[in-house]
Amino acid sequence: METTSNSSVFLLTVNGQIEGANFPDYDNLYCKYCYVYGHDWAPTTGLEEGITQITSKSSQSHKLIWNFPLETTFKSTSPSGWPQLVVSVYGPDIFGNDVVRGYGATHIPFTPGQHIRTIPMFVPEPTWRLQKFTGWLLGRRPEYTDPKVVAHGEGREVTRVRSQGFVTVSFHIMTKDMKRMGYDTGPTNSSTVQSATSSQSRDVQ
Repeated sequence: METTSNSSVFLLTVNGQIEGANFPDYDNLYCKYCYVYGHDWAPTTGLEEGITQITSKSSQSHKLIWNFPLETTFKSTSPSGWPQLVVSVYGPDIFGNDVVRGYGATHIPFTPGQHIRTIPMFVPEPTWRLQKFTGWLLGRRPEYTDPKVVAHGEGREVTRVRSQGFVTVSFHIMTKDMKRMGYDTGPTNSSTVQSATSSQSRDVQ
């Protein structure tokens, strides 16, 4: 029974790091991350979520540097529901309250090897001007109760959002037994640099 069970799954190992971010208007930020995946998937080792340290911009650079490690292995019986990495960035407002500065998501790369993803970030916007003013006055910005919602399309099209900043993530991807199960992602010949594209990154008027 053990052999049959093992032969029906493949493994996806995700190593890498949340390198940093570019938020021109903000400083002293930290990042939270989590994974969203389908019903056929399950983590076997590593962390499913985490939080970076708070970092500040240096005098030589306007970029925020975290270099926070990622190390997780998943098992699955099907590529359907391939894992996504969801990141959310937080920092203080002028009153010292922690508020969200951006949400974003990207699929874990499909091909083995080194990859870099630049994730466009966005924030929900108040529907009415009065809400925007009172939110600023009270230090309360619109937030998602569960950041994982950004990885799903259902209902998000009715949310007004504004693009704001980017987060850079590097991946080193390894797979095992995918080809034996009939899935061939193909070799990667060089490092892939690709921006994550997602509908939530667009401004909604």
